Amino acid sequence: MTRGARVLAISSWVGVGHVGLSAIAPAIQRVGGRCAQLPTIMLSNHPGFAHAAGSATPPETLRRMIEAMAANGFLDGLDAVLTGYMPSAAHADAAAEFLALARTRSPAARVLVDPVIGDAPKGLYAPATAAEAIRDRLAPEADLITPNHFELGWLSGAPTDTLDAAREAAEGLRARFGVGGVIVTSAPFPEPQTTGLLVVDRGGARAFRTPLRIGAPHGVGDVLSGLLAAGLETGSALGKLQTLIETSLGRPHLALEAGGGSGETDWSKAAPIPGAPL
Repeated sequence: MTRGARVLAISSWVGVGHVGLSAIAPAIQRVGGRCAQLPTIMLSNHPGFAHAAGSATPPETLRRMIEAMAANGFLDGLDAVLTGYMPSAAHADAAAEFLALARTRSPAARVLVDPVIGDAPKGLYAPATAAEAIRDRLAPEADLITPNHFELGWLSGAPTDTLDAAREAAEGLRARFGVGGVIVTSAPFPEPQTTGLLVVDRGGARAFRTPLRIGAPHGVGDVLSGLLAAGLETGSALGKLQTLIETSLGRPHLALEAGGGSGETDWSKAAPIPGAPL
C-alpha cells in the first residue's frame, strides 16, 4: 500500500501553513496516495503565530458529513483511517463512532491514532477531557499509535525518561490497548544531539536514529502520521521526514512543496533510514 492508497483523516485544518490536515493531505498526495479530510477545527493558521482565528467544527456537523460520505460510498475501500487533533471529548466520541462505521464499510482498513494532546515542555495543550477521550475511546480502536515522548508518558502513566523506560512504557501501552504497534517520536536516545523513532510492535523493539535539528516548523508529527497512514515503512517515512525537516529549517512553514523546481531538494525521494533492534 502507498501508490494510490486511500486514506481518510480526521484532524485540525489551517488555511495557511502545514499542520493537521493541511500537512497530512499534501504529504499523502506527494507519495502517490489520496486523502479525504474531515476537519475537527478550522483555523487561519497555527495558533503559535501572533494572530489566529477560527472555530471547532460542531460534532453534529462532523456526524452529518460522515453520514453523507457513507451514503456516497466514500467509506468503501479505504486503506487507512487516521485520527489526529480533537478539540473536545465530543469530537473524540464522534471520531470513535466513525471508526466503528469505517470498519464495517472497509474491514481491511488500518486505523492509525495520532494522539495530538501535548508536547514537552508545555505539557497538555488539548483539554484534559479531550485527551482522556482519545486515550479511552480512540486508542483502543487503533492498529498503530504514534505518540511523541510526552504523550507516551501521559497515555501510559509510566516513566519515559530513558530509552529503556520508554520502551517499557510503549510495550505496556501496546498490551493495554491491544494495538499492533506503537511508534514513539522524539524518543529519549542517550546519544547527544540525537532524536528519532522508537518502534514497538509484534517484531520487537527497534530504534531509528536521526540528528536533532532545532527550529523545524510545526507539523512534523502530522506529516509522519500521514506517511505512515499511506503505508510507508517506518524507515522510509522517517527518511523523507528528515529531509523535509532539513529543507524547512529557517522557514515559517514546512516546505512540503520543495522539489518542484530545478536545484530543489525533493524530500519525497529521500532514502530510507535504517533501524536497529533493541
